[in-house]
Amino acid sequence: MNISEIEISVEFFPPKTPEGASKLNLVSQRLTEAIAPSFCSVTFGAGGSTQEGTIATVQQLLANGNDAAPHLSCVGSSKENILSLVNRYQEMGVKRIVALRGDLPSGMGQYGEFHHANELVSFIREKTGDWFHIEVAAYPEFHPQSSSAESDIQHFVNKVKAGANSAITQYFFNSDAYFQFLDDVESRGVTVDIVPGIMPITSSTQLMRFSDTCGAEIPRWLRRRLEGFGDDTASIKAFGEEVVSDLCLQLISGGAPGLHFYSLNMAEPTIQIVNNLR
Repeated sequence: MNISEIEISVEFFPPKTPEGASKLNLVSQRLTEAIAPSFCSVTFGAGGSTQEGTIATVQQLLANGNDAAPHLSCVGSSKENILSLVNRYQEMGVKRIVALRGDLPSGMGQYGEFHHANELVSFIREKTGDWFHIEVAAYPEFHPQSSSAESDIQHFVNKVKAGANSAITQYFFNSDAYFQFLDDVESRGVTVDIVPGIMPITSSTQLMRFSDTCGAEIPRWLRRRLEGFGDDTASIKAFGEEVVSDLCLQLISGGAPGLHFYSLNMAEPTIQIVNNLR
């Protein structure tokens, strides 16, 4: 399999300012011209804190001719709120949803009416039938809040049984973790596409911060190499591009059905990696 045979998708986060919205509009157009992503997902901040921003970003992507996939989160969401959102997305012509449990924001002590993503998936299926292609999250290195690897795998299986069509993984830098996860869930009867999430490396401090928050493992060799560059941003970007391009090549060679890039609202890092694979 090669890069031309798989789907490439990207993730954006809702801008907080008009200037950020204008920049994202240009970034999405640049990515569309350069790699023609199959869809663009749009995040939904902790506790739904960027709900209106998500909707506005989805509207802009649709207006630009992109297939947009808004995130929906269990955290702080009621059934009424979720139903209102999915109805609105149907009216907008959205055909793909990313259904997540989500993280509790600081100060929020409990989830809303949905406690797990499989409940959210079931509810969307019940109310909208097969209108949406539903994506869910997968964690090859296991969710940081899971009690065990086995329970985490079972949570994933439950989401698929609830009606998920496919999954996008948390980012990782060890391809073996991804392929082992595929084996683990396939042995439990799961056959949906599981697309690896890819994080371009443009800043070592940013990567460390993200990884500490989400539980993604940075291999020791990679961490030490990045630390060795100090503040040499150009070298960090060049080395990161090489490392992530090689990771993507391993994944494609191993049969990954697609690549989903966490763009951080930037175009060039993703484009450079895709061009390297071409």
